[in-house]
Amino acid sequence: MTFFEAVFLGVLQGATEYLPVSSSGHLILAEHLLGLPDIPLVFDVMLHIGTLFAVFVYFQKDWLSMTSSLFYFKWGKRDDDKDDDKRDKNLYRRLPVCLMLGTIPGGLGGLVFSRYAETVFRSPWIVVFMLLTVAFLLALAERFSGMEREFSNIGLKDALIIGCSQALAIVPGVSRSGITMGTAMLLGLKREAAARFSFLLSAPIIAGSGLYEGFKLLRQQGLGAFSPDFVWGPLAAAVSGYLAVSFLMRYVARHTFYPFVYYRIIVSLFVAIILIK
Repeated sequence: MTFFEAVFLGVLQGATEYLPVSSSGHLILAEHLLGLPDIPLVFDVMLHIGTLFAVFVYFQKDWLSMTSSLFYFKWGKRDDDKDDDKRDKNLYRRLPVCLMLGTIPGGLGGLVFSRYAETVFRSPWIVVFMLLTVAFLLALAERFSGMEREFSNIGLKDALIIGCSQALAIVPGVSRSGITMGTAMLLGLKREAAARFSFLLSAPIIAGSGLYEGFKLLRQQGLGAFSPDFVWGPLAAAVSGYLAVSFLMRYVARHTFYPFVYYRIIVSLFVAIILIK
């Protein structure tokens, strides 16, 4: 893999990871349609680690508030508590538990189906099918969900259901952000709340898979397995990922997900036509 291929894949990963269009699906399609070399799973994981930094930086206030609430929050109402402050503390005390609970299904799914992610699931036809499936999910959420609930209303039941949907993201073409945001919207969350929780929920599972694959590679091949591509690719993914998160959070404040629905349908049909020929 050349420097330019690594950077191109990093930009592609970062730009599509947080948009509901499937980053893994686009990477596989890039392999098949552009003649790029096969992307090792560990490099794919390292690209995800790059995008992880984007979430940490963009949502740094949320991470800091969760951390501080774990240490300074006190149960029960005090006379000098302001209602807004107490509500914020309750949210950030509950949120880490929601993220941990929502991560469990994805972690179990990764352990059980990781070998299929490297082989069977990498078929471009599977990507085509899942692009269409999640497009339908997003359209369904836009059409029938009330989307009236705020981010502060997220509970453990919501986290578990959204987490179960995240487990399906191991299949290329699904899109971690697409399926979790669509599920959150079907549960009644507003678009901004759905996107925010989706991005926060992605952090533990990406960090866990990155550490697992990194240690596995070190144990098998040592430091020599990490080429310069493992620096430039993830760095490009971090920058483009931050820009994608920033864009989407501003976008969902005023617009629907229908453009992404149409994009997924167009890409899937375009790829299907090429594959048939």
